[in-house]
Amino acid sequence: MVVAVITGSSSGIGLATAVSLARHGHKVIATMRNLKGATELQNIANAEKLPIALAELDVNSDASVDRSISGLLSEHGHIDVLINNAGVGGGGSIEELPLAFFRATMETNYFGALRCIKAVIPSMRQRRSGCIVNVTSIAGKMALSPSSAYAASKWALEALSECLAQEMKAFNVRVAIVEPGVIATPIFNKARPVPQNSPYPQARRQRALFAASLSQPTSPYVVGEKICDIVEGTSWQLRYPVGPDAEPFLKWRASKTDEEVVQLGGATDDEYRSFLKREFGLDVVL
Repeated sequence: MVVAVITGSSSGIGLATAVSLARHGHKVIATMRNLKGATELQNIANAEKLPIALAELDVNSDASVDRSISGLLSEHGHIDVLINNAGVGGGGSIEELPLAFFRATMETNYFGALRCIKAVIPSMRQRRSGCIVNVTSIAGKMALSPSSAYAASKWALEALSECLAQEMKAFNVRVAIVEPGVIATPIFNKARPVPQNSPYPQARRQRALFAASLSQPTSPYVVGEKICDIVEGTSWQLRYPVGPDAEPFLKWRASKTDEEVVQLGGATDDEYRSFLKREFGLDVVL
């Protein structure tokens, strides 16, 4: 049994990971910014008598992270696993998104994970034991408009994770990057409205792509179970694409030149529809 701390556990991948780990018998501390959002997780834990404790933690706050992690270390003596899942989505053209949106996205998706990492690695290093799982996205390996803010934050977290894995290897602390594809989570319900009369077609095209992909939804428990496998295993593998569309999307990007991807940005709606049908078998409604 391990003691696992998970950020962003109120819904989606965080909730599924908390439940999956607890069902495997691990002690889970499910953290979130506001405990009022824990109703679903609490109901599952109570019904199944799962070893899940709730803790308030705001990854955007130095004080909150320091207070929460130090308190958990004092209470449990150690933290075996940190799963950085807390994140925000959203998209839009670079011109139309305010600078504050880019800052807020980076604050949560990159600096939020970094805060938690820095809070746990001294004790992991000293114990020469631990596992850190950073949840990024296939967008951490392929930058497609209109996901500039989101992709940039995930690329940054991927780079951080790769460096961290090298630094922690000598101390027997494993680092893994989980890269989900399109997973059915509430993050899609929080998407920014597509601007009216925008000169950029990418936002509505992405919305149509997600709608087509989610017509056969992939449960976040697919990601939760993969994280369980990582935590319970001994592999030093760094990256794990997760979900039925993750590998196909990444292989598609690897097969294209940068210039071919740029050219896609200038496609007409008809050309874009034909491309998705030809490459991925998806029927989109624009």
